[in-house]
Amino acid sequence: MRTFLLIFISLLFITIKTAAQPKCEIRATWITTLGGMDWPRNKATNANGIRRQQQELRDILDQLKKANFNTVMLQTRLRGDLIYPSAFETFPEALTGKTGRNPGYDPLAFAIEECHKRGMELHAWIVTIPVGNHRQIKLLDKYSVVRKNRKICKQYQGSWYLDPGHPGTADYLAGIVREIVSRYDVDGVHFDYIRYPENARRFPDKDTHRKYGKGKDLKQWRRENITAIARRLHAEVKQLKPWVKVSSSPVGKFKDTNRYSSFGWNAYETVYQDAQGWLKEGIHDALFPMMYFKDNHFYPFALDWKENDNGRWVVPGLGIYFLSPKEQDWPIDEVSRQLHFTRQTGLAGHAYFRNRFLLDNVKGIFDELKNDFYTTPALVPPMTWQDNIAPTAPTEPFYELQTNGEVKLAWSASKDNHDLPVVYHLYASSNYPVDTNNANNLLATYLKGNQITLPDGEGYFAVTAADRYGNESAPLALNTAPEVESPTLNQGNKLVLPQLEDVPEILICNALGETISKVSYQPEISLKLLPEGFYLVYTWNEEGEKKFLGTILK
Repeated sequence: MRTFLLIFISLLFITIKTAAQPKCEIRATWITTLGGMDWPRNKATNANGIRRQQQELRDILDQLKKANFNTVMLQTRLRGDLIYPSAFETFPEALTGKTGRNPGYDPLAFAIEECHKRGMELHAWIVTIPVGNHRQIKLLDKYSVVRKNRKICKQYQGSWYLDPGHPGTADYLAGIVREIVSRYDVDGVHFDYIRYPENARRFPDKDTHRKYGKGKDLKQWRRENITAIARRLHAEVKQLKPWVKVSSSPVGKFKDTNRYSSFGWNAYETVYQDAQGWLKEGIHDALFPMMYFKDNHFYPFALDWKENDNGRWVVPGLGIYFLSPKEQDWPIDEVSRQLHFTRQTGLAGHAYFRNRFLLDNVKGIFDELKNDFYTTPALVPPMTWQDNIAPTAPTEPFYELQTNGEVKLAWSASKDNHDLPVVYHLYASSNYPVDTNNANNLLATYLKGNQITLPDGEGYFAVTAADRYGNESAPLALNTAPEVESPTLNQGNKLVLPQLEDVPEILICNALGETISKVSYQPEISLKLLPEGFYLVYTWNEEGEKKFLGTILK
């Protein structure tokens, strides 16, 4: 049985090599600031250093945009320090080369602005429980939580941690979360290491257990401690801004499955993360499990996450650093199979650890994503469990072709039911009406204004509005096809088609372009069950391309 799944994955990889691109998919990367591992390499010690540091981040985001990424998880809390000016903790060494030194600008605010310019979400990645090793605590000195709030800290195996069993830990983390969410336009808050440390069995919390455990079993008490922190932080976020996404990155295997062992390393039993329970309770919008495994250490556990997602998002974190010859020297096909498998099984997207291995194009991973897997833009899926009401559709279309070949497009502003700002998604196609369900037609995403000038005015354009939860309105056609004589293809209740080659299917759409029926091509097709009305007829192929044939008037 263990080999069967691998054989299936191999066959799947062969048969769907050119699968259609999804319109909605989370495409995320972790940008590590600890030690400048992903960013920044340049230190902000003067005006030129600030400019170089900022340009370095712009260049990273430009590269990600070229590969149609839509989500950046930026490490905001490292080890008891923060990359923005905070009332709780000081600046990290990574920004300036000296712990506690102000970089001369707000890196978090800058990163948010630059991500939003490119239509990308920014999630503030918070390393939750660890607060530093001995060196880091010494550098933090009086700014360290160990010095300022010693009662909520524990020393264990050469490092310091917040004590999840102490009520003050949740209060302390909640203050940081309130500060970030209230002050910054983040799209999400992402909790890393929201768990007990490795070899947690010996974690020195017997005193805390005696004081707060109320006689509970130690393992279950620890599990409840982590869940209580997750519950509190979720509440803090949603009370301030319910559209901000709450997520975390649990250990990649939740626990042993019926057929596959986790070999002693899993979220539930080893580090006390009941991550699937967080989805069931509704105190998380998404999980990014750290699935840095291969073969049967990956696929059965990916299925387990999917089967227990409770309608929320599970986005596997892929360990692309293992592609490096300095790590485990994985072949690129290992990651490709994981990408295909997770997409076909309906998981919500992919996340990559770490960003430098991605942009260094180790084993050609970035090229493969840009040229094969992410060839079209993708929207972040709507957070329908939080709000499912779309904004009003744009109105008053404006299309003006300029003498230089450019085109100016405009539309009236849409309104959201929460009176929050909306963004717009622009679609383009050589066919009319524009099919806004086809990812190939996505031209620009997350536009903030309600007008745009494009260098090429050929084709047809449509626009939709989207709210902060991702709900998308009905489309507005910005220009229409010229009126031409369209052949009527039906004779009463019978659709009569010309002889066509290499056309597997026929689409019958209503006047708005919405598909009513999809049938295999035949020279004659019965229309007895089709209600009276006006319809458009298209050919359809496996690549998702359609071509207008004529109309039905019944």
